[in-house]
Amino acid sequence: MDISLEDIVTELVVNGGLAKSKSIMAIQCAKKGLFSDAETCIKEANKALLKAHQFQTHLLQEEANGNHLSNVSLVIVHGQDHLMNAITSRDLAIEMIDMYKLIHSK
Repeated sequence: MDISLEDIVTELVVNGGLAKSKSIMAIQCAKKGLFSDAETCIKEANKALLKAHQFQTHLLQEEANGNHLSNVSLVIVHGQDHLMNAITSRDLAIEMIDMYKLIHSK
């Protein structure tokens, strides 16, 4: 994959943002008892996270091959931050969906 650093960071931000949004939507669906919709949102979040992770892996492979980044910029940190927050949001959404299932079953 021959892709610029800027494109990689853009993919991290875009896909991380999409995954986080889908995770929040999943929580909102579960709150309303729409568990099928919540699961669909989680699947969409997972797809976006997978795509972001593939770009992150490319960066890591380049680093492992000795192609070190000359400068770690704020933009790279921003992209990684989006990805980490998206993963956390997805993980919490999954737990909250389970919680809402228990609440709605009573």
